[in-house]
Amino acid sequence: MRSYRAELHVHTVLSPCAEVEMIPPLIVQESLERGIDIIAITDHNASANAAAVMQAARGTGLAVLPGMELQTQEEVHLLCLFDDLTQLQSFQSLVDRALPEIKNNIDFFGEQFVVDPSGDFIRREERLLVTSARITLEEAFHAVKRLGGMAIPAHVDRKAFGLLAILGFIPPDLPFAAIEISARLSPHRASIDYPQLAGFPLLQGGDAHRLSELRGANILHIQAPTISELRLALQGRGGRSLQIDA
Repeated sequence: MRSYRAELHVHTVLSPCAEVEMIPPLIVQESLERGIDIIAITDHNASANAAAVMQAARGTGLAVLPGMELQTQEEVHLLCLFDDLTQLQSFQSLVDRALPEIKNNIDFFGEQFVVDPSGDFIRREERLLVTSARITLEEAFHAVKRLGGMAIPAHVDRKAFGLLAILGFIPPDLPFAAIEISARLSPHRASIDYPQLAGFPLLQGGDAHRLSELRGANILHIQAPTISELRLALQGRGGRSLQIDA
């Protein structure tokens, strides 16, 4: 068993709200300098830069999980994490069919860049990514599960796009493996302010849109950086565990 410091909510320059510094080599470098062992790339409704970050991290010791931050039909943000790009690409196909055909307004929302492992420009994503897909929370949960991934409601304590602010509760028929709280909220405070979270393992996400937000507050005691090992740690099974360095 080994300890991994993890940041499971990281955006790249594909997300229009991310800073231009969020390119693969700088994300990898900053993560390593901060002692982070695992990151998940979770751009808004998109995944085109996940492979580039994975390639940039090869040979460095940094594990990169491919993922996405989906905005559901209810306007809830949901982290969708996978082990490999094949799973993510299958999920992306589903999301692509459900995204409205709205052109991005660069002046209002910002640029959406697809880049290579060096951070060099490949193309712009022309379709607006920061919008709701026509996929319900329930549909997304089951789609991610079918593909072998893990769905985690993101920053549930936030008013904007947080599950609790939008629905007011956690759907009892959706057995989420974990719930993400934002960096501003400690697990202790979360248990007081949000009694709905009782019984759910909590992860703390940096929701990194700039390098300084790469925190790696989650310490996982697992055998390998995989979804199955993460699930065991969240359940506290087989000697695996999770603690938050708040």
